[in-house]
Amino acid sequence: MKIVAKKKLWKYLFWLGPFLITVGLTVGLVSEQWGLIPLVFLITGIVISGLGIIWQSYQSNWWNRRSTQAGTNALVATLAVLAILGLINFLGTRYHLRADLTEAQLFTLAPQSRELVRVLPQPVKVWVFDINQNPQDRELLENYQRQSSKFKYEYIDPQARPGLAEKFGVKDYGEVYLESGDKRQLVQTINENERLSEIRLTGRLQQLTNSTTAKVYLLQGHGERQLSPGKDAISQAVQGLGNKNFITSPLNLGETSKVPQDAAVVIVAGPKRGLFEGEVKALQEYLNRGGNLLLMIDPNTDPKLNSLLQEWGVRLDNRLAVDVSGESVVGLGPAAPLVTEYGQHPITKDFGNGNSFYPIARPLEITSVPGVQATPLLRTKPYPSSWAESDLQSEKLEFNADKDLKGPLTLGVALTRKQAAKPVSTPQASPTPSSLPSPTTQSKTSPTPSLSTKTPQALPLPSPTTQSKTSPTPPASPAPAPSPTPSFQTATESRLVVLGNSDFATDGLFQQQLNGDVFLNSVTWLSQQDQQPLSIRPKEPKNRRITLTNTQANLLILSSLLVLPLIGFAIAVIIWWKRR
Repeated sequence: MKIVAKKKLWKYLFWLGPFLITVGLTVGLVSEQWGLIPLVFLITGIVISGLGIIWQSYQSNWWNRRSTQAGTNALVATLAVLAILGLINFLGTRYHLRADLTEAQLFTLAPQSRELVRVLPQPVKVWVFDINQNPQDRELLENYQRQSSKFKYEYIDPQARPGLAEKFGVKDYGEVYLESGDKRQLVQTINENERLSEIRLTGRLQQLTNSTTAKVYLLQGHGERQLSPGKDAISQAVQGLGNKNFITSPLNLGETSKVPQDAAVVIVAGPKRGLFEGEVKALQEYLNRGGNLLLMIDPNTDPKLNSLLQEWGVRLDNRLAVDVSGESVVGLGPAAPLVTEYGQHPITKDFGNGNSFYPIARPLEITSVPGVQATPLLRTKPYPSSWAESDLQSEKLEFNADKDLKGPLTLGVALTRKQAAKPVSTPQASPTPSSLPSPTTQSKTSPTPSLSTKTPQALPLPSPTTQSKTSPTPPASPAPAPSPTPSFQTATESRLVVLGNSDFATDGLFQQQLNGDVFLNSVTWLSQQDQQPLSIRPKEPKNRRITLTNTQANLLILSSLLVLPLIGFAIAVIIWWKRR
């Protein structure tokens, strides 16, 4: 009887373990402090429970039972699954891995947006003054925030915080502002029909973080592309330049006779008539002093730029670029070459195998010129997919080995030329004998103008007029004339981009594929603003909504709610009847 009572006593004593564990957990959870007391309860309870399990298994041979082994295996498998799930969740919170399977990559930032946010020079914050937090807008802002810790965003109720709303000048719900330091800028106003745009946010972010502005002049007067909206205009391209902080202005060299000094880039977009000789010389002088020029020349035109292009080793081929590989894809015929091969150049470095197309384009012939570095940008596919067609009057385009040129063809090229250092004469006076008293003199010094610098150099200020008063002495012999001492200025670089087509940048085609990126990246590279990202810009999402008539809508409802379920039910009955 005593042995049985002692066994029962030990059995009840081991129940103290779970009790102590419960006490420790309760104390820790209620106090929210896992100090010494709850840890003592937990450790003591775990030790007692463990000893109880070992003693019980020794007394009853519990581990050798089949049920115990099966239960242990199930417990170990469950704990392993929980551990794996916990590890997956831990890795998921530490490392973000996302896959965007939408056609337009709606949930992925464009390369230009990612690169811009990653190199932010200072913190920026997006303020959304709205009560409702749209999931699509939050997803876009979180995508930006994942790229850099310097990017933040916050939703604000204008009525709950009227002081902050007044500080930004908020007038209506849905206004989105971008703030960086003491700079603030309105991005857009969102509502149910217009969501937050990545294009606008990235454009405003670039304008806010880039304090420098560059002036771009577009040549006019020879049938070039119209800058305002209209047929075959390039207004979307001009607007894209504005979004990248460029200031655009038309330029008529027939009136000014020279390119303005503040011109960062000059664009010649599809001239239909030839330039005057004086205008060509003005462009040559502009390049010679470190200027940057973008030429987009269409076939069947002669802009009279051969003398300028010859200095750079470029010749415009009069034949038509034909590409039959993308005829069914682009839908514009073989005279619209589809380009998927790009040169290793900052303009096209992120394009990969992306598509861009150039309706009615002419090939370019590149020859080596000392001092000029040329990099092909756009190349068509090899023959027989593409060739240069000489017979432009024929309705059926066929390769003629005697007159035509086999592909691949170069449709665009980027060139650089270092400006040679030019000597600048600076007067240096010869020393005069110290034994003779200096006569009454008046020194006049004028600054020496810069000859070939693109950025104005710091020049010495003229010395003030001085007079020395001395006793009368016989006039001294005149000092010898100043001898010129050559000094050299820092060499600058001229850049030139030549494209055998201008249609790709016209309204409508500018937004297609990588066409707009080719144009904007070319201008950005030409402006020599190396801090600006050159990548693929964000695109507007395509409208995938289907507009149905009432008859079509009723037919769709009837078929989906009645016809298809009845067909499925009939098939199930037939299968059941056959198996029966």
